[in-house]
Amino acid sequence: MENNDHIIDPNVAEREAKPAMLRGWRRKCPNCGTGPLLKGYLTVRDTCEVCSEELYHHRADDGPAYVTILICGHLLAPLIMFVFETFRPNALVLTVGFMVAFVALALYMLPRIKGVFVGLQWAKRMHGFGRDVAPVAAE
Repeated sequence: MENNDHIIDPNVAEREAKPAMLRGWRRKCPNCGTGPLLKGYLTVRDTCEVCSEELYHHRADDGPAYVTILICGHLLAPLIMFVFETFRPNALVLTVGFMVAFVALALYMLPRIKGVFVGLQWAKRMHGFGRDVAPVAAE
């Protein structure tokens, strides 16, 4: 028996990725944009409280953490160089200051980037988000 989950019906309307990702950034349901996406800090709800969209299909595993580290590193590395070259602070002050800044920025961005991942997966009907599409019968 073939697995036809990857076949998408051309009659089904395409979901816009950008609005879904922006809703995810705001930590809202990618479908309705009003219901909360997360319960707690990083746990994605099984269903939306407002529109009952199933959200348990997501596979956001380690991706948001990697992207968060990448973005934080790219934002803070030039800033560290600028502060070091301009003000020449003590190494301990520079290290502790930027470690605190990195952790704060990463903690702020991590749930938002996870929401972006879930929104993108929802928009592209990945990992079970497209189950409303009937698979084409095998011939």
